Amino acid sequence: MRLFAFLALLGLSMTLRADDLTLARLFADPPLSGPAPRLLKVSPDGSRVTFLRGRADDGNRLDLWEYRIRDGQTRRLVDADWLGPRDEALSDEEKARRERARIAAFSGIVDYQFAPDGRSILFPLAGALYLYDLRGEGTEAVRALTRAEDGFATDPKVSPGGRYVSFVRAGALWAVPIAGGAPLRLSPAAEGTVTWAMAEFVAQEEMDRLTGYWWAPDDAAVAFTRVDEAPVTLARRFEIYADRTEVIEQRYPAAGEPNVEIGLFVARLDGGEGAANPPPQAIDLGPDKDIYLARVHWVDAKRLAFQRQSRDQRRLDLVLHDLAEGTQRVLVSETSPTWVNLHDDLRFLPGGRGFLWSSERSGRKQLYLYGLDGALQRQVTDTPWPIENVLALDAARGLVYVHAPGPDPLEKHVYAHPLRGGEPRRLTTEAGWHEAVFAGGGAVFVATHSAPDTPPRVRLFDASGRQRAVLEANPLDDDHPYAPFAAGHLAPEYGTLAAEDGQAMHYAVIKPPGFDPARRYPAIVRYYGGPGRQFVRRDWTAGVNTGITDLLSQYWARQGYVVFAIDNRGTPRRGKVFEDPLYRKMGTLDVADQKVGIEWLAAQPWIDRARIGAFGWSYGGYLTLMLLAKAPDLVHAGAAVAPVSDWALYDTHYTERYMDHPEANVEGYREGNVLTYADAIRGRLLLIHGMADDNVLFTHSTALMAPLQARAFPFELMTYPGGKHGLVGTPIRTHVYEAIDRFFARELRPKGAD
Repeated sequence: MRLFAFLALLGLSMTLRADDLTLARLFADPPLSGPAPRLLKVSPDGSRVTFLRGRADDGNRLDLWEYRIRDGQTRRLVDADWLGPRDEALSDEEKARRERARIAAFSGIVDYQFAPDGRSILFPLAGALYLYDLRGEGTEAVRALTRAEDGFATDPKVSPGGRYVSFVRAGALWAVPIAGGAPLRLSPAAEGTVTWAMAEFVAQEEMDRLTGYWWAPDDAAVAFTRVDEAPVTLARRFEIYADRTEVIEQRYPAAGEPNVEIGLFVARLDGGEGAANPPPQAIDLGPDKDIYLARVHWVDAKRLAFQRQSRDQRRLDLVLHDLAEGTQRVLVSETSPTWVNLHDDLRFLPGGRGFLWSSERSGRKQLYLYGLDGALQRQVTDTPWPIENVLALDAARGLVYVHAPGPDPLEKHVYAHPLRGGEPRRLTTEAGWHEAVFAGGGAVFVATHSAPDTPPRVRLFDASGRQRAVLEANPLDDDHPYAPFAAGHLAPEYGTLAAEDGQAMHYAVIKPPGFDPARRYPAIVRYYGGPGRQFVRRDWTAGVNTGITDLLSQYWARQGYVVFAIDNRGTPRRGKVFEDPLYRKMGTLDVADQKVGIEWLAAQPWIDRARIGAFGWSYGGYLTLMLLAKAPDLVHAGAAVAPVSDWALYDTHYTERYMDHPEANVEGYREGNVLTYADAIRGRLLLIHGMADDNVLFTHSTALMAPLQARAFPFELMTYPGGKHGLVGTPIRTHVYEAIDRFFARELRPKGAD
């Protein structure tokens, strides 16, 4: 039984001091949300569940663990300290890759994968690659495949046939035979601005494509990219660190400017080692060279498929390429008057029986079954809500498993849909948020469930949804890290408000302990507000600044603030009909929707409308600046972290997706530019930025500082030497939020206020 529920049953009440839950404790170990397994996977044979887990003394230092299903035993497989020092020297490519993958805060074993036979696990550590034999134990079960001193290995994979381990080193693709032997270079060597088998910047940052190569299912061939950055503008920028300033030459494709030249090649390994292998074969990507290579897939050993997205992102083609014949066929062309979202839902059925494909052509994402001739066979899903992503395909049983919100868009569940169409079955029963990972064929799945009053717990289920085991119960009992604060845990209240077009926007509000409706409270409005992130959800958000139910909201509510969030149009999980109104209008429609929420909040009799603050990071930081300019009567103080100020300075794929090409939307870029309204910014501003941010460049903030200073507008500034976009690391993150907290305490709680 949860501790605070137990106390409530006894009729006990506890008055918590405001300093009981501190910001320092939010970031300290052990994590307040309890044990947090990361990167859960089910082995190919369904015999075990593996995961990464942080140390008790360092939650960001990850080791490799397993749960054996047959005997219910949990054990640590690999201690990261066995194989390397804690101070890892990462290559520049690996640092960038981790920043793009949002894992820059972690060290130790940050990734791993099973060999196809499920008997071993590949993992990288400090630039070297290791194979762990699951039939052994301890250090004796670990075998080094590469050495860091030979060059840092990134993006490692076990080939589907289990013969090779591949990796990228110094801009080229290599493979080492698992049975033993010298490494083979599979691609040409990198030269000048050309690299091989690596995902370019926008692919990693904006397209969810972190790799640049793909193995054929029989190990006889591998497809890989050729990326030439020569067309991309070479920008020189400063990265300011505590002890030095580095001049970085970064080829950053800003909106409207040229992208990389992208190519796709296939190398065959039929000749074995050495020069007997034929030279790589170029794959025709079409006559238009200004495209994005979105995804690559092998249908079988003889046929390759790739997804080609137009520069304006209004067209996405799925192209089938026959390697033997050299012929191509466009299987599907998705078009949209706004943009086509990329996805990872493509699944080929065995025996050439066709493929599953998701489309938002109806306004909400659904699944369709096509033949390999490109003919539509049937619509597989037809629900009032959009599906979110495909989890697994069980072709033998005729089922496809998906994530979907169901009737409540604030929740996330697992559904099984018949491939022949018909009613789906929901496999997750508890209200709240479920993140699932399936075994390859869908026989079992492991799911992490949380709710606003329930920290994450991990359980194993069979394909029917029947619980088979509890991997991490994480009970909120007396021994839980959150136990000292559980009795005062505050439940969010949810509701909806109407946008200008009548669509419902979901909001959540968390009120201080001992809330008295006769009093007037200060408020902090939180949001992300941009495409790609839903902020208002029915979950327990373990991170900080990732949702209204995170522990930062609990902390601020305990300080006496009302905490409020609303998801404006343009945010995800409501279908394209909810996203599309943002097209060509960033900084206008999203601001108008946030104003609807803040005006509702300000009208409540228990809110002091003169003491409303706003806080956001990245896109949320951008909205903070816009609200200070466009709604100074509503927002008294705003904290903006790593904000965009001018969309013309941001990258091509993200910006042009939502704002169109700068030449085609001149007025939209002007209206969405914070600098257009720099003279209108009022209220109190705290501006925070990392001085080595390579995503939202530090230039965005310096460009804003100049006009504010030119009109002698007072604002507060906090910069972080060496800080990237995420400002990772416990000391830095603590410092960031303590700076924000002091700012709001000073600006929203004046002397004499309640």
